[in-house]
Amino acid sequence: MGEDWAEGAQTSQGGVKQEGTSSIERRHAKIASQTSQGKTKQEGDIQGGDRQDEIFQGGGKPRPYNTRNTDISLQPFLKGLSQLGLELTEQQLEQFLCYRQELLDWNKRINFTAITDPEEILIKHFLDSLSLLLVYGKPQTHLLDIGSGAGFPGLPLKIVYPQWQVTLIEATNKKVLFLRHAIDTLKLDDVVAVHGRAEELAHQRQYRARFDIVTARAVASLPSLLEYCAPFCRTGGFTILPKKGDLEEELAQGKRAARQAGAVLKDDVAVRLPGLDDGRRLLVWEQVKKCPAQFPRIGSVMAKKPLGKTSINE
Repeated sequence: MGEDWAEGAQTSQGGVKQEGTSSIERRHAKIASQTSQGKTKQEGDIQGGDRQDEIFQGGGKPRPYNTRNTDISLQPFLKGLSQLGLELTEQQLEQFLCYRQELLDWNKRINFTAITDPEEILIKHFLDSLSLLLVYGKPQTHLLDIGSGAGFPGLPLKIVYPQWQVTLIEATNKKVLFLRHAIDTLKLDDVVAVHGRAEELAHQRQYRARFDIVTARAVASLPSLLEYCAPFCRTGGFTILPKKGDLEEELAQGKRAARQAGAVLKDDVAVRLPGLDDGRRLLVWEQVKKCPAQFPRIGSVMAKKPLGKTSINE
């Protein structure tokens, strides 16, 4: 990891230092100061870790949501948004609440999630999805969400950044139907739900190396996730993978796998948000060169010969 990135990550808005004073605490103090002066911004990117302190606010020129008389059940969610520097509009909050209700209704027929408590959905699904903004917040971007399921993290990110282009890939048709229903119900533009398998779509020209940001919230090993994601990511783009738990061995193999797929680990950021301070991390991988054409391989081959562990030519 280059010195410029390492130094920038300690001072960036999104970065969280693993040791010493947390840079996010300094960021929150800055946000509070800016908010009192009525200032908002909406720009930022991973650029050698050099991001300015800022407040993101999507939706053009909307009226910020008034939190003074808000339902108390929303407070943990709104507190987490504040820590991310997000100020929702009334329309955006309504979209989140509508999204939650649709998820609960459809979950009775399709097993999307074991989390059915309305307050937990706001934290464990919506806020967790938005935690990616700790490391990336460019105003204009093309995001790919692989194995999107019920739309996490793609749809929550689309709600707060309506100008983003978002593509959701999902292999289960019933889930794709829900995603398309949610997109229509929430009146979201420039977002599409694609029915298909990532290992097949990644070899099609319209998807390969086309995206600025690729992410996957699926429970899988880092080598597998990187092999699925890297082919979709353009050179200079980023793959952001949420993880938690003891990752020492998996991360070592993941780094070797990344090199085979043309990527390198750029940052490892702790997530410290209300209800999510349980060892969650965001692993940021930069695509430094095109992913070799043979990737991704079919799932059975990935399982038999995972990247980072055995030679792909064996």
